[in-house]
Amino acid sequence: MTNNGVRKRRNGGLASPNRVAGKNHSSTVLLKTVRNVAIVGTVGLFFVVISLSYNNTLPWRMSHATNVLDRLAVRLGLQEQVYAVVIDAGSTGTRVLAFAFHHSLLDGSLKLDAELFKEVKPGLSSYAKEPEASATSLRELLSAALQFVPAEAVSRTPLVLRATAGLRLLPDHRADALLETARAEAERSGFLTRPDAVRIMSGTDEGLFSWFTVNFLLDRLGGEPGRSVAVFDLGGGSTQVTFAPTEAATMHAAPPGSIVEVSAMKAQAGVYSQSRRSNDRVVYARSYLGIGLMAARHTILTAGLDGQNSSVISECVNPVVTTKWSYGGKTYNISGVSTSKNYKFIKGKGGLIDKTEPIVDFVKCYGLAERFLSGRLHAPDELRSREVYAISYYFDRATEAGLVDPFDGGAVTVEQLMRAARQACETPNVEQPLACLDLTYIAALLHAGLQLPGEHLLRLHKKIDEHETSWALGAAFHTLTNHA
Repeated sequence: MTNNGVRKRRNGGLASPNRVAGKNHSSTVLLKTVRNVAIVGTVGLFFVVISLSYNNTLPWRMSHATNVLDRLAVRLGLQEQVYAVVIDAGSTGTRVLAFAFHHSLLDGSLKLDAELFKEVKPGLSSYAKEPEASATSLRELLSAALQFVPAEAVSRTPLVLRATAGLRLLPDHRADALLETARAEAERSGFLTRPDAVRIMSGTDEGLFSWFTVNFLLDRLGGEPGRSVAVFDLGGGSTQVTFAPTEAATMHAAPPGSIVEVSAMKAQAGVYSQSRRSNDRVVYARSYLGIGLMAARHTILTAGLDGQNSSVISECVNPVVTTKWSYGGKTYNISGVSTSKNYKFIKGKGGLIDKTEPIVDFVKCYGLAERFLSGRLHAPDELRSREVYAISYYFDRATEAGLVDPFDGGAVTVEQLMRAARQACETPNVEQPLACLDLTYIAALLHAGLQLPGEHLLRLHKKIDEHETSWALGAAFHTLTNHA
């Protein structure tokens, strides 16, 4: 037998082990290569999707609060959290909002993680004649902030106090005394306070920061201006209307000083520029001092009243209601007009007797609000086609009227607010004695002042994604990004 024949029988007619091993090795290498390419491709796609969604270039957007990569990095201790504390010294109350952020691994922008909200009443302006007394409420708020911010981060956490319309309306010497008291408390707190930490904020800033906050929480800052929403903020002393215009006519007709440029494309608010940059957003921001809800109340109620007189009889108050109300350090005794015209005759049905009910003449009350607003507001035509979020007293009064859920908020039309105002005027309510006036004023502000049609929808929310719809968030971003 030949050697070849022996070799064939020993191998059973199969290929040699070396050849088999070579094939197996090649297959293994190929499988590993395919697997590695798949893994790299999947990871790459994951990063591309997140990156694109951050820049709002995909048809969907990943929420600021649900980014998996950033959240995981924070939990693993790969990213340091930063904090900011903002005190909102409003006309009717003082609030502290403290925020925890981290810088995104992808684009370096600030991402919001958590916040603290605490409020005390009355507002700082109520202490105009005794500014030192305001220190107690400020200490209470600062104490809450110190519990929110870790002790090791306090000295590097910026603290700002911004006073709004309540102090804007005070004489300079009274406002300055309140600010000095607040500045001393801020400096004693241990937080980082810069020279401009405590001051009165302009109405324009207030509007811009509110606009930024709402659009940031909705993930609407990126992309075309039309993606963003208009924001109406009704405070006690002033009101703001802010939106990113999409029509050239809006820009041309805007009153002087109403158009500003804001760098907000990567969650950086309040950076104003005279020279246009590629990521600047043009924003219409209009603030109206003196036509906030409480200021309007005061003017409408006391129109024609002797400055020394504290007894008010108003066409906007039910004739069977009497109440006390304080404003600007003075307390008023308020009652309604009681004439035959302020009672509605109701014919008894089904065996019930006829009766009369006390009411407010809604048309008269609306007329008072309309006259107060006449000529005071600029109403851009574009607003009638824009999505609107209305915050602060818009939300509060709609909630009290049962129009929206107090926790989830909701949407109402201008006409629904008008009907709610009429209903409040025809219903005696000792628990909300000024509800008729407040709702009527809000309806007039939207319809007669801003000229929104009855069918225009407004979205009313106190919170979005569990975060307050307060200008304070925008102010916190501004503070952190401009002093980094």
